[in-house]
Amino acid sequence: MSLGTALLILAFVPGVALVALWGVTSGQTFLDFQRQAGQGLLAEKAGQPSNLVYFNLQEERRLSAEVLAGRAGAPDALAGQRVKTDKAVERFRELSDVTEDEAPDEVLNAVAGARDAIGRLPVQRSLVDGGDDDQQQAVYDYYTDLIAVDLELFAALSRVDNGRITTLSQPLVDLFWIKEMTSRADALLARGRHDGELSPAEVRAFREASSAQTFLATTHVVPLLPAEERAMWTAIVESPAWKTKTEIETEVLRPAPPAPGGAVILPTGGAAGEERWRDAMDTLTPRLEALLQHRTALVVEEGKASVLSLLTRMALTTVIGLLAVIAVIWTTWRLTRTLRLRIGRLQEQAEALEKALPEVVERLGKGERIDVETEARAIRQDEGDRASDELTRLGEALNLARTSALQAAVRQADQHRGFERLLQRIARRTQQLIGQQLKKLDELERRHEDPEILDGLFDLDHLTARLRRYEENLVILAGGAPHRRWRKPVPLLDVMRSAQGEVQDYRRVVIDLDDSPWIAARAVGPVAHVLAELTENALVFSRPPSPVEIRASQVGHGLAIEIEDRGLGMEAEQLAEVNDLMIHPPRMDLLAHAEDIRLGLHVVAQLAQQYGLRIEFRTSAYGGTRVVVLVPQDLVVEGLDTEPQSKAGPAPAVAPVPVPVSASSASSAPDAVSAAATLPAAGSAPAPVSPRPLPAPRAAAGDGALPTRVRGRALADTAASPAQDTESPLPRRVRQASLVEELRVAPAPAPAPAAGPAPGPTTSAPAQRRAGATIGAFQRRSRAARTTAEGPAAPEPTAPTHPTGEDRS
Repeated sequence: MSLGTALLILAFVPGVALVALWGVTSGQTFLDFQRQAGQGLLAEKAGQPSNLVYFNLQEERRLSAEVLAGRAGAPDALAGQRVKTDKAVERFRELSDVTEDEAPDEVLNAVAGARDAIGRLPVQRSLVDGGDDDQQQAVYDYYTDLIAVDLELFAALSRVDNGRITTLSQPLVDLFWIKEMTSRADALLARGRHDGELSPAEVRAFREASSAQTFLATTHVVPLLPAEERAMWTAIVESPAWKTKTEIETEVLRPAPPAPGGAVILPTGGAAGEERWRDAMDTLTPRLEALLQHRTALVVEEGKASVLSLLTRMALTTVIGLLAVIAVIWTTWRLTRTLRLRIGRLQEQAEALEKALPEVVERLGKGERIDVETEARAIRQDEGDRASDELTRLGEALNLARTSALQAAVRQADQHRGFERLLQRIARRTQQLIGQQLKKLDELERRHEDPEILDGLFDLDHLTARLRRYEENLVILAGGAPHRRWRKPVPLLDVMRSAQGEVQDYRRVVIDLDDSPWIAARAVGPVAHVLAELTENALVFSRPPSPVEIRASQVGHGLAIEIEDRGLGMEAEQLAEVNDLMIHPPRMDLLAHAEDIRLGLHVVAQLAQQYGLRIEFRTSAYGGTRVVVLVPQDLVVEGLDTEPQSKAGPAPAVAPVPVPVSASSASSAPDAVSAAATLPAAGSAPAPVSPRPLPAPRAAAGDGALPTRVRGRALADTAASPAQDTESPLPRRVRQASLVEELRVAPAPAPAPAAGPAPGPTTSAPAQRRAGATIGAFQRRSRAARTTAEGPAAPEPTAPTHPTGEDRS
């Protein structure tokens, strides 16, 4: 999981949690509001109508008791009260029709009980209308139970979710019970006024009603009333009417001798006593109802205020919570987006640095000089971003790491270049010593005529030439270029022979040349070096005496040279690897590849890249390896005369004699002469001497001729005839050709050759005696040259078509 995704999750999860919390809080607040609003509406629908039913039932109960007691005028008053009660009941039925979704079970049960009890009201009225004093208890119990159900409804409506409303409603319910106890005492006295006595049960009920008034008032009502309502209650209990009521209750409950049957005789007083009670009750009832109405209005107002407050709180909670959620989500998203953008830009710049650093290192590897401060491309802080936090410090750390890496790469490249320069200097000095050694060998070869000594000198010459190639390998791997250079084109045959002379087992090399193309001067050394390395590689990985064939022919895009062996061959992966090496040669780390046996292939790859050669390794039909070297057309020179004639004209035709080749001596130095030179027959005129531009392997006693075939020309034609050859009888070196420019000195002028009689003709010796014939011919011609000082001067040699040793820089 990416860091950007993690930041999105960190921003998304708290936002979702906050939205969920806001939704739950707002939903809970809305449910509370909905529930309390429903409770307030239910109290308004069922509570206030039940109050009217409550008051009217109490009055109807008293009047019903008086009617049953036979009090005069009571039926008319009862009839009027029944009308009022019916109106209150009808209104209660209309407003108290609530469903299960609108009210709790307690309220529903209370409403259902009240409606059921009210439904039996006509039956009770019929008992009152057609009954007598015996129905007093039944009627009293019915009305009392119905009023108790109504009081239970009050209690259920007072128990709401709002604790404050419940606290305010509790004294109201107790006031209703005080009013009920007063009404019960009034109904009981109304039952006993006709006979002037109360039964023991009625006295007991009267005592309970009177005691309950005092208990509820002192313990449940007065302590919870506010100052205003407490003052109203105080005014009621201190009024004359309340005192009269209390006096009459005390008189009724005063101990007195029981009447026959256990009845209690009511205090005497006659009409005055009854009127006093009635006046007191008629005075107290409105005042108690006013207190109840005041308390009910206070509870209703508090309930409405509570609902409005809850609504306000819900609105504020919802709106402010929503704004807070939006603000938090917006802030979180903005911070997360800023961090993601900063991290993204930091990642982009880090990736850019990751791509640029190898490029800079590669440029350093190619020897290019760079400026660390310029190439560092430091991670820049945004102009609008002034933060100094971990990301900023991370960018600074990346800048420091990149700068340190570049400085280390520059130091390493400088050390590498210094090592390369040191290696090149050592190799150059070694080459100078090799050049001096070749010069010394050349002097010894000219000084001695003993075949055994010459054979040893030729071996040393061959080894020295190979050593020079190895030194050139070090120069090339160290980033330098071969020191040997030519000013004029050179025939491909000489280049191929030069490469053949730089390998150890050169006798197994077979050269097959189509036509005689020429190689441009700047490509002579590299092409010869490439061919020598590839030929050496083919000889090493093929078993003697299997040959290694070198074929060359001109193609549409230049000159194709093939080196094919019959050795072990290479696997497909190895072929792909080495072909990729030829196309993309790496910078050679000499220390890391010091033990790599393919150093020659790295040299070939470097030269191929420098001079545009295309080299491809393939599988040979013989099971070995075939290497195709394509020399581009711009390195091939056409139209040059491959058989220059002497200025003195053609000489008599003489059968050429191939020069035998030593088994272990071959020279790759450009100052040696061709190994295909032939000796003219005895008696012919001495040919002018001119050095060949490129060497072939030197000849030595006991060896056969080099295997060379030029298509369209005989082997004798590939060597110089007396009329065309400008070489000396034996191979000769060009002095100082192997030395650098600084070590060369001007050569002393050569003395004119003494004229003498032309030597006699020579005859070819058998193949097994070619070495003796060669040495003999050399001695005879030397003696002839010394004894014929007065002879005619030799014709002036023609200007060589091939570039000579003096043409090389």
